[in-house]
Amino acid sequence: QVQFVESGGGLVQPGGSLRLSCAASDYTSDYYTIGWFRQAPGKEREGVSCISRTGTTYYADSVKGRFTISRDNAKNTVYLQMNSLKPEDPAVYYCAAHPAATVQAMCVMNLSRGSWGQGTQVTVSS
Repeated sequence: QVQFVESGGGLVQPGGSLRLSCAASDYTSDYYTIGWFRQAPGKEREGVSCISRTGTTYYADSVKGRFTISRDNAKNTVYLQMNSLKPEDPAVYYCAAHPAATVQAMCVMNLSRGSWGQGTQVTVSS
């Protein structure tokens, strides 16, 4: 069972940028669809962006044009570059994997297989 460790969160001012990293425990994640999800206090977890093993991507409307997902299979790592951060972006960000889901299905339906990591906190404040 693939496990993930998220990192890169922190405090940033509105309009600022952060780059999140999601490191997988082994190479089998290279074959999986990987997604970034976020959960703010009192809200449901939502799919932010997902990427297939071949590089097909999906973005939630709320982050489209501001966030970029990418993966480096040689490093077993998926990244989320977050630019133009807004006050509505703060949350704990998690990554997860699914061996067969499409990017849209994974993100829209919150599909995952296996355990979730501890997440990384993103705070946007002036």
